[in-house]
Amino acid sequence: MEKYFQLKANNTTVKIEFIAGATTFLTMAYILAVNPGILSATGMPAESVFTATALASLIATLVMALVAKLPFALAPGMGLNAFFAFTVVLGMGYSWQFALTAVFLEGIIFLVLSLFNVREAIINLIPANIKRAISVGIGLFIAFIGLQNAGIIVNNDAVLVGLGSIANPMALLAVIGLVITAVMIAYKITGALLWGILISTAIGIPLGVTNLEGFRLFSAPPSLAPIFFQFEFAQIFTLDMLLVLFTFLFVDIFDTVGTLIGVSNKAGMMTADGKIPRAKQALFADAVGTTVGAMLGTSTVTTYVESAAGVEEGGRTGLTALVTAGFFALALFLSPLFLLVPGAATAPALILVGVFMMGPVREIDFSDITESVPAFLTMVMMPLAYSIAEGIVWGLISYVVVKALSGKGKEISIATYVLAAILLLTFVI
Repeated sequence: MEKYFQLKANNTTVKIEFIAGATTFLTMAYILAVNPGILSATGMPAESVFTATALASLIATLVMALVAKLPFALAPGMGLNAFFAFTVVLGMGYSWQFALTAVFLEGIIFLVLSLFNVREAIINLIPANIKRAISVGIGLFIAFIGLQNAGIIVNNDAVLVGLGSIANPMALLAVIGLVITAVMIAYKITGALLWGILISTAIGIPLGVTNLEGFRLFSAPPSLAPIFFQFEFAQIFTLDMLLVLFTFLFVDIFDTVGTLIGVSNKAGMMTADGKIPRAKQALFADAVGTTVGAMLGTSTVTTYVESAAGVEEGGRTGLTALVTAGFFALALFLSPLFLLVPGAATAPALILVGVFMMGPVREIDFSDITESVPAFLTMVMMPLAYSIAEGIVWGLISYVVVKALSGKGKEISIATYVLAAILLLTFVI
């Protein structure tokens, strides 16, 4: 493992990587419960979707671990699964087989784009200050997710979002867990985020948040047969397929690009010229995950922002992802155990990761309005629009427009102009 992952060169150890991988898994394990719940609204069997979710996450994260050798985990993406279920199937009236076909085609296209370095080129076109803002924006976004999962931030009809009641056991557990985890970090306890999740889960038992009712340790994985390789290839050349496919492509490209930039920045892995090491291989893992995931019967697979939790624990190599993949394999047979961890127990880790990802804001040049406005929009639109992709779109378009109208258009490359024009057209449509 030392030779393959170069642990010493990356200033890490097997112990650190294991803790990081376990932390990443526990912060994203909710997808094993949430994804089947969302896709089952289309008529897909929830039990089969669970197996597809775990297997797709396992395979994609293994590719990330062994090919890209980066500490990032992948799983079916939130937002993309909602678009799959509620827009394509329930909204547009298409079958879930039609939606799976679009996801499969998306994966094939991504494999081709990765082969020709197209997505890697998009990463390199993003200006330095926007890249820094992406890291900060993801921090705000992931903290917002944690606050929502705990019920600290709730829906409010009057002002969209509002403060929930701390008397709510979930919110109370999250606050207790946040204090405990923050204190452990202050004392520099190894694996503080992981310990915080486990301790919070235990405290949740007397609070009634951690549900032990009907708990059993072992559960055989349900069959994939009802959803395996269920495609409608006769619909490939329709206009609706083109529109659905384009939306999947657009959102996933910028979700993945944003996550890779943000988490790599946090890990200190970005090169001096702002590039992500082995980005091509990382994007290949995303493409493989999406393609295989569609064959298994689940929505688009993407790199998870929760990987930042493992990075914060010290994960720096593919061994972190390998450990996370191992936990997804265990989850196939021990799903009741992993699904026991409530969202309120992982919320403190997500909130604290948000804190840790604020650092790059110090490097943004706020004295130059042509740099600060795009950076600010990138940061603020991610949590407010609940989308990494939307944050990047607003940031890049405003960067080009403000620079050009301020007489600084020569600072922008032709390729960046073209990218911004495509994004603007997409935004208008």
